[in-house]
Amino acid sequence: MHYFTTCGSPLGPITLACDGERLTGLWMDRQKYHGNIAFGSMIPKDDFAVFDAAKQWLSKYFAGEKPDASLLPLAPVGGAFRQAVWKILLEIPYGQVTTYGEIAKKLAAQTNKESMSAQAIGGAVGHNPISIIIPCHRVVGVKGSLTGYAGGIDKKVKLLELEGVDMSRLFIPTKGTAL
Repeated sequence: MHYFTTCGSPLGPITLACDGERLTGLWMDRQKYHGNIAFGSMIPKDDFAVFDAAKQWLSKYFAGEKPDASLLPLAPVGGAFRQAVWKILLEIPYGQVTTYGEIAKKLAAQTNKESMSAQAIGGAVGHNPISIIIPCHRVVGVKGSLTGYAGGIDKKVKLLELEGVDMSRLFIPTKGTAL
């Protein structure tokens, strides 16, 4: 059983989902792969401690603080590969970015594989069900392309700017499939 609530943010409405004890989803308005697809019909319910904790975390984050995601009980729903990618996302420091390729190299090393597809990493990053808190917005293309953010490139830019990322080497692609 999954429950949801909503809250406001500088990026617009946010939907939070939980299993009663752990946060299972965080989606922005009009985000691809929204939780209703993943969980079917969720039950609206506001009074869970995990929702209060997530809202406090978000409030601190949008105030420019650096709240620690490890303080929240996170339970993103996904297979082993996606779970491994999301774990690496949690290691990306606030205010920094990494590339899909770097995540692929890291996961290949962790799993004793010679290589791993950056495109496969991109698929897992794009399906991150707890955006912002599991910081998929901190992943960019190898040459600095701000591509592939399920919440929208405009929101990715705002999140990176909020964190003080040097945007001078990053760009929004003019064409491509991951816009």
